[in-house]
Amino acid sequence: MLEIRKEGVVLLKTGFGFENEGVLNPAAIDDGEFIHLFYRAVRKGNFSSIGYCKLKGPLLVTERHDTPVLVPEFPYESHGIEDPRIVKIDDLYYLTYTAYDGVNALGALALTPDLVHFEKKGLIVPLVSYDKFSQLVGPNCAINEKYLRYNAVGPLVEKDGSKALMWDKNVIFFPGRINGKMYFLHRIKPDIQIASITELTELTPEFWNNYFQHFEENIVLTAKYEHEVSYIGGGCPPIRTDYGWLLIYHGVHDTLDGYVYSACASLLDLENPQKEIARLPYPLFQPDFKWELIGEVNNVCFPTGAIEHDGTLYIYYGAADEQIACASVNLQILLTELLENKL
Repeated sequence: MLEIRKEGVVLLKTGFGFENEGVLNPAAIDDGEFIHLFYRAVRKGNFSSIGYCKLKGPLLVTERHDTPVLVPEFPYESHGIEDPRIVKIDDLYYLTYTAYDGVNALGALALTPDLVHFEKKGLIVPLVSYDKFSQLVGPNCAINEKYLRYNAVGPLVEKDGSKALMWDKNVIFFPGRINGKMYFLHRIKPDIQIASITELTELTPEFWNNYFQHFEENIVLTAKYEHEVSYIGGGCPPIRTDYGWLLIYHGVHDTLDGYVYSACASLLDLENPQKEIARLPYPLFQPDFKWELIGEVNNVCFPTGAIEHDGTLYIYYGAADEQIACASVNLQILLTELLENKL
């Protein structure tokens, strides 16, 4: 029987100016001695930066910075840096985040060799309108009709000098190369898509034009069960296991009380991560406790970082968009349950 343990709140907001409205949605990386959390810190007015804390073991915070480690610097991120994820590829750490300029929310990347000094590489997702996306995908592509519902912006074309583009968020790299290539997930609502490159320089407008012309092939997960019926999106970076890439993602269900965000689990093929091989038919965990049910946004469990420690998977998540909590599960039991739900 799959048993989830809610470990409780790990990090609360403080009175510091950069995080006095909330802390949420952390990236997590284990260097063998410490667990590093890079989290979304929100100040009043809903402006976000990236805060930092260090854990000894999965739950004990031993160090916390009183200033952000990453702040908005460029026009594309002028309204905030949100929802980081982090992995190590070759000798560099890849920290992806959502850059928000007040109009557009788009995936961006920063690189660091030491988790201290970051080099921003800018936006790495396509910069296209929904109309352009629809034109490239073409009339013969049988994509979910919800793409129109979620991405067509209607009368909004430009605001404060920024053109309205199709939102592309939740950019998450796989840790390490697969057959020499770097794979990453991203999310154009309502599905999760996947892309692969050898080097970052390949991410050109021509790359994305070709990508959209074969768009159906690049959709890796679509909503399948009731708890994720509205839309899904990336969560934690994939974890390599003997059975496949374990993906903890988020699923959203529109209810009479609004959207409910749950943590979900899937398994992708090790050699071909475009292929999903198993999925839990129920939420891994969902909002149950007060800190998940009531906050800046009610009914939210939003997983973004996961660490394996002594056979247990610790999943860090944003709870009600206001604080950071953790849930744990026996990794082998989770994998066994997934393998009993092959697709």
